[in-house]
Amino acid sequence: MGQTGPVLPPRSRAAVPLALAALVLGAVTGCGDDADADTDGNLLRERPQTAVANPRLEAAAKQATSDGDTERAAVLQRLSDVPTGIWLTPERYPLGSVGGYVSSVLAAGTDTVPVFVLYGIPDRDCTGQLSAGGLPVEEYLPWVDEIATAAGPGTVAVLEPDALAGSVSCEGVESRVGLLRDAVRALDDAGVATYVDAGHSDWVPAEEMASLLEEVDVARARGFATNVANYQPLQSERRYAEQVSELLGGAHYVVDTGRSGAASATGRAVEDWCNPPNQALGDEPGYVDDDTALDALLWVKPPAESDGTCHGGPPAGEVWIDRAVALAEAAGW
Repeated sequence: MGQTGPVLPPRSRAAVPLALAALVLGAVTGCGDDADADTDGNLLRERPQTAVANPRLEAAAKQATSDGDTERAAVLQRLSDVPTGIWLTPERYPLGSVGGYVSSVLAAGTDTVPVFVLYGIPDRDCTGQLSAGGLPVEEYLPWVDEIATAAGPGTVAVLEPDALAGSVSCEGVESRVGLLRDAVRALDDAGVATYVDAGHSDWVPAEEMASLLEEVDVARARGFATNVANYQPLQSERRYAEQVSELLGGAHYVVDTGRSGAASATGRAVEDWCNPPNQALGDEPGYVDDDTALDALLWVKPPAESDGTCHGGPPAGEVWIDRAVALAEAAGW
């Protein structure tokens, strides 16, 4: 079962112009700079993000070195060193063991901030089905509680990619919203800084998404996340997220830029969500300090992982070495 899930084919909307591109330039900063500054509760500014080793990437880098391909080896090793989201799925980390795994991550990185991605809601990928599954309803909140208790203050969570945006076209929206609301409250009670997934700029309109976020009690979260596991232009994501934030009274947000490089260069929306060709890595992770509601750019989905069995890819969540190298090379690595 893949660790990440696909995103609905985006609804057709006009591409957003490049007006916000300049906001990013010069604003993304290394987490260690100006440590004494007021962080306004932004954990991703207080400490560097936790990086968990990717054995597949490291093994591929060693193999490339053995083969004499030093450039490929350097790309793969650099990619392995960039911190990404730490995905928690019930298939890999079930109830009864997920808390132990979370604790082991914290023990290994005491001076860093882990970004956990919870991906186990019932009827999880109710639209694309390439990452179908999730927990039974009665097991979901105990699973979230176990994660929240183990994680505690000083950690970050991205809550259920696709779940809220996908609810508009899946059955049982009231049940899903209720589960997300309870998950937000459990994570907040444990002191976890939570960003509720809010789809992306070419999916659910800002007004509708803001309403959905209010229904899940986003005021008790740190804010919301956009573009998780997708490819949309950063400037479009920022415009969309700022609209949602304003509607919510200034909620903070993060943007997944792991694979947004090509779209950010053109400003055009990407309609294919599953391993689309001609893409590139985007801005590397780092906190943002530009007087907006944007807390950080993140690589929530590890860019080396496939979206599913499309365009020649392996199952969702599996590492795809050749595509990882292609994304990096397209970004100028």
